[in-house]
Amino acid sequence: MTGILASQHITHLITQGAITATPEVRPEQVQPASLDLRLGTRAWRVRASFLAGEGRSVAERLAEFEMHQVDLTQGAVLEKGCVYVVPLMEGLDLPADIAAMANAKSSTGRLDLLTRTITDGGTEFDRIPAGYSGPLYAEICPRSFSVLVRPGMRLNQIRFRRGQAVLPDDELRALNDRTPLVSGPAVIEQGLGFSVDLKPGTDRLVGYRAKPHTGVIDLDRIGQYDAQEFWEKVRTDQRRIILDPGAFYILVSREAVTIPPDFAAEMAPYLAMVGEFRVHYAGFFDPGFGHAEAGGAGSRGVLEVRCHEAPFVLEHGQIVGRLIFERMAARPEMLYGAGIASNYQGQGLKLSKHFK
Repeated sequence: MTGILASQHITHLITQGAITATPEVRPEQVQPASLDLRLGTRAWRVRASFLAGEGRSVAERLAEFEMHQVDLTQGAVLEKGCVYVVPLMEGLDLPADIAAMANAKSSTGRLDLLTRTITDGGTEFDRIPAGYSGPLYAEICPRSFSVLVRPGMRLNQIRFRRGQAVLPDDELRALNDRTPLVSGPAVIEQGLGFSVDLKPGTDRLVGYRAKPHTGVIDLDRIGQYDAQEFWEKVRTDQRRIILDPGAFYILVSREAVTIPPDFAAEMAPYLAMVGEFRVHYAGFFDPGFGHAEAGGAGSRGVLEVRCHEAPFVLEHGQIVGRLIFERMAARPEMLYGAGIASNYQGQGLKLSKHFK
């Protein structure tokens, strides 16, 4: 059975020892199409981001690049602009026919907290080959805000895939004909395109921009922080904004997205030729996101946007990303938003859950 493994399959992998963990995996880590990963008890501050490389272990490379170690057991601050490597509580002993991919969780991406998974022998971030056996590590680089972390916090997540699961464009068009995947016309080319909403509302608000000098965010404090201490509101009268180099923005898609229960999706960056920016930090869309069966009526995608070297004019309706749809190996026993305390079902323009 090919496709993205559902929650019940993930539970089976845990039972069979293909997913190992110390302490053992908690039930709330299992999501409809992914498993949340937990930070361990120690972080290594390193000189630079790195991949282990073929035939080499992360532990070997840490010895090369380590600056100092940080004990996380009582909570510790990861400083803005620094790079850290944290061993995760979970490890893998995958069957030869199952590969995995990882991504930041939604709240992690919305804090501009660059979090990627690395492995022994790894030559790519967030991509884990079939049959991998070994530890997992999170590379964490706070880009906009320093953060307070503790062991057991869940900043990233992992999906498991057996075989080829990506829907080609013709099958994606057929799926959209049966179950509309976006509000409005569907732009399908190497996935489902989505665009940015810069149409001003009554208060002209179209997004948020991270302030450059702020306090620390404790990732355990939900709904506690005053947004205006960390974010500037972005307003416009002209259906366009100018992105500043190095600045980080929270915007929202023009389209409301629906992920049917038998499918999962991943956000991918749009072609680099369209502009000097990146849209893509937290990329997993779970089965049931925005779907009526899971209590949704379409949910807009929040866009985490970082501008690169040159100022760039971003205009309303401009296509900025695409969703790659994949088949589930089976319908999950749980759906996004359906009784599992999902934070962003039915969302519009929304900051992370840490803000009031």
